[in-house]
Amino acid sequence: MQFKFTDEHNALRAEVKQFLREAVPSGPGPARPTSQENWPAQMDFLKKLAAKGWVAPAWPKEYGGQAWPHVMQMIFSEELSYAGAPDAGRVFNVGMIGPTLIVHGSEAQKKEHLPRITSGETVWCQGYSEPGAGSDLASLQTRAVRDGDDYVVNGQKIWTTGAHHADWCFLLVRTDPDAPKHKGISFLLVDMRSPGIQVRPIVNMAGYHEFNEVFFEDVRVPTANRVGEENNGWYVAMTLLDFERSNVASIAANQRSLELLAEQMRATKPGGVYRDIFRHRLADMWLSNETGRLLSYRIAWMQESGRVANYEASVIKVFATELAARITNFGVNLLGPAGALEPDSKYAPLNGIMEKGHLSNVSPLIYSGSSEIQRNIIATRGLGLPRD
Repeated sequence: MQFKFTDEHNALRAEVKQFLREAVPSGPGPARPTSQENWPAQMDFLKKLAAKGWVAPAWPKEYGGQAWPHVMQMIFSEELSYAGAPDAGRVFNVGMIGPTLIVHGSEAQKKEHLPRITSGETVWCQGYSEPGAGSDLASLQTRAVRDGDDYVVNGQKIWTTGAHHADWCFLLVRTDPDAPKHKGISFLLVDMRSPGIQVRPIVNMAGYHEFNEVFFEDVRVPTANRVGEENNGWYVAMTLLDFERSNVASIAANQRSLELLAEQMRATKPGGVYRDIFRHRLADMWLSNETGRLLSYRIAWMQESGRVANYEASVIKVFATELAARITNFGVNLLGPAGALEPDSKYAPLNGIMEKGHLSNVSPLIYSGSSEIQRNIIATRGLGLPRD
């Protein structure tokens, strides 16, 4: 494994840094907006990326990308995350549905959707989880019944990030209720403007509207919008999750949080034994984050070498998300009572970044496969242990 960056890598990093200095406000905050807050600004940033050809730079050129190797894409993601750049829906658009369509989509689907993603025209959401199907996703019950050239969809999805802004949804539905639960599922592309779709907000405990419930009542979806074969949607969905789990940028966000906490410690100078406790804990987390950065780049190296990141992607998912929760928990305690102030308070240290992170960093431990599920993957695929 080669740890040294080339001149081309260093030049790209410098170019991205310069772009971000102009496109993203400097400083620690406000607390990093999610992709759902201040939506016009999010879309403005997406258009700036599109003008540079940087919405999906790792994609093949024929689909609007730059055909960047995996390491260059990781550098790009790292710098955007470190700068606190808006997500603007790129997690779902670029990291999930785009690569899935490249692998599994029909030519018509690729021509219709991929250029609109790279131009910043469309935003996607993910219709997976249901009230009774979260970690056990294959238990989903949303039904799609064939009716001529359409499917008629009825059911409910929950925890659907960004559904209130999305133009399209990639949706898992049950098309064969009599088949084994993993084998009766299909993968559909649904226009969110379709009649019969209702979106209801869910406000999280940090006070932000990211999630939604989405209800489908007799929603007609053309069969041409099915990705892959009927009843083979589970395979398509698992390919998508492999892409998602290989696209980790939280290590860079962790690094920025650690640097801000170090600045705060230098400014406040806590004394006595507590100073050593804080210094040592911060140093330990910095060491852990450096380890995480190497794990992230190992995945990029594996992909660039033509190897599939399987349990390795689970390793970095657990490592990075649990470390992020530890860092913000430490940050809130370091800041004392003021650390509990919300971002909109003028007295909040670091503009409330730690308070928001402390509350918001719970959900990454669950979505895209909980830490428990990831550990099972590591145990079975990485260590060769039997399934429990």
